[in-house]
Amino acid sequence: MFRSQILSGRRTWGTLPAMDESEFFFRLSPDRVLQAVEAGGLSPSGHCFTLNALENRVYDVRLEDGRHVVAKFYRPGRWSREAILEEHGLLALLAEMEIPVAVPLAFEDGETLHRVEGIHYAVWPRTGGRSPDELDDGQVAVLGRLLARIHSAAQAASIERRPALDSEHFPLAALTLLEERGFLPPSCANRYRAAVEELVAIYDDWSRDVALHPIHGDCHRGNLLLGDAGWLFLDFDDVVIGPAVQDVWMLLPGRDAEAARQRALLVEAYREFRDFDERSLRLIEPLRAFRFVWYAGWIARRWDDPAFPDAFPHFGGDEYWENETRDLEQQVELIVRGEGASVPAPDAQARSEEREAQGELTNEDFFWDL
Repeated sequence: MFRSQILSGRRTWGTLPAMDESEFFFRLSPDRVLQAVEAGGLSPSGHCFTLNALENRVYDVRLEDGRHVVAKFYRPGRWSREAILEEHGLLALLAEMEIPVAVPLAFEDGETLHRVEGIHYAVWPRTGGRSPDELDDGQVAVLGRLLARIHSAAQAASIERRPALDSEHFPLAALTLLEERGFLPPSCANRYRAAVEELVAIYDDWSRDVALHPIHGDCHRGNLLLGDAGWLFLDFDDVVIGPAVQDVWMLLPGRDAEAARQRALLVEAYREFRDFDERSLRLIEPLRAFRFVWYAGWIARRWDDPAFPDAFPHFGGDEYWENETRDLEQQVELIVRGEGASVPAPDAQARSEEREAQGELTNEDFFWDL
């Protein structure tokens, strides 16, 4: 078995070549993953399967007793140990309040976070369920109440080491990186900067009096599971200090009137547990544009990771940036015109007309953390 192989010396950390933490992260292999899980006091059987992830490295590991766990290795240099432990503390608090979240397992020493070769890692139980393609009204109401409870708990938790979801930390930081590293071609650079600057001016004006507090930050349906026991919220890795509406629109991202109607339903259910600032709904389209810029900056920031050129082969060419620039300009124009179905249409006829005019939004129209 795998434990006996470790103890016999046939598999030890000392037999692996030394490398810096980034190289170690890029070259994580099943052997290294299994050894890390073993070092935490668990008994892997030797079966290890790589899960689809880019920002971090995530693996499904089968234990000798037949259980499966998910081992997550955090990208070096992104979060400090203290910031990761804040996330773990929040998850523990949510679980204590009987809010359905996935909580990391404790290692033999009682800690939830270990380190190997400079890389922080944690282990979660594998959970069943599926991510929903669509949500019916009853599900939307349940999620609205759960989201309000998550936000209330997060506001009471100690979250001090996460950035604010604001212009400085998201579109402007991404723009600076793209410019400084020479990703923006001359044909698009001035237009792209002008669109970002217009976006920032609008967002800073509209968000001036909107309250900020810890939120999930990446609360799309891919981070939800629906199983026999009900809902489960996953992956709080992107917790930030931001407006509640960010999690609302990520759950229901469509621009059509049906999405707006369901957002209103979600907000109504949210208010059963927590106040919601109706004015923040107009931030949906600017926040969507934030994600356009942030996503491009994220790929550029990780371009030295060998997984990223393979995952995004078309990134960085003139055609790519022309499309990105045009999409961002059109999004800013939509914001200026006040479009985007941020509030419910007044009646069924208006909803139908708007759906026909704008079409349905698909997964290709917004972006996940992969």
